[in-house]
Amino acid sequence: MREGARDHEIRTAAADVAPPGARVAASIDPMTHENPAARDVDEIDLQRAHAYALLALLLGRAPTREVIEALKGLQGDASPFGMAHIALAQAAETADPDALQREYFDLFIGVGRGELLPYGSYYLTGFLHERPLVRVRDDLARLGIERAERLSEPEDHIAILCETMAGLADGRFGADPAEGQAFFERHLKPWAPRFFADLAVSPSARFYRRVAEVGAVFMDIEAQAFEMDG
Repeated sequence: MREGARDHEIRTAAADVAPPGARVAASIDPMTHENPAARDVDEIDLQRAHAYALLALLLGRAPTREVIEALKGLQGDASPFGMAHIALAQAAETADPDALQREYFDLFIGVGRGELLPYGSYYLTGFLHERPLVRVRDDLARLGIERAERLSEPEDHIAILCETMAGLADGRFGADPAEGQAFFERHLKPWAPRFFADLAVSPSARFYRRVAEVGAVFMDIEAQAFEMDG
């Protein structure tokens, strides 16, 4: 990716659906109090936090009517990321909250199990609660991040990983910026692109096909940009 491409795509497709700093999936908490450094973060990193927070919001639970209304205001340009946001906004125009509840249930919960299992352990080993989950927990503990007490999902759920990346990008957790790249490389890059590809073709995915497009393009942008930075 040419220099500045990620900055351009993220800036022009950024939205205010999930403001930086909001714990949109309510799944993780910093062990420390408010971090003063979080107030002085590069604008592009704040926009990256927006993107991760949006994915965490949509993958952590079915969108409410309020979220659907906010999604209608998403804007973008002719870049792949911008076009994915436009398509998501268009999908929100005709979305019904009750139908989205059923779609989310069929995709991620199901009777017994959903069509997809959005966990790093499953994608990397074929089983739940395996070594990839242990590695996520080890890194969260090292970074001073703990799961919310009411959380039922394991920490390698795609929404929790995206929420963690949002907090690392916007400085909420007070971690060194390099920690964001390391977390992405260890816990998202190895499997998230396959997850979004599977979501895009899942039989029940209609609205969530557009969510998959946003996620797939953003994972590619992040991977290429981190390769350049590395």
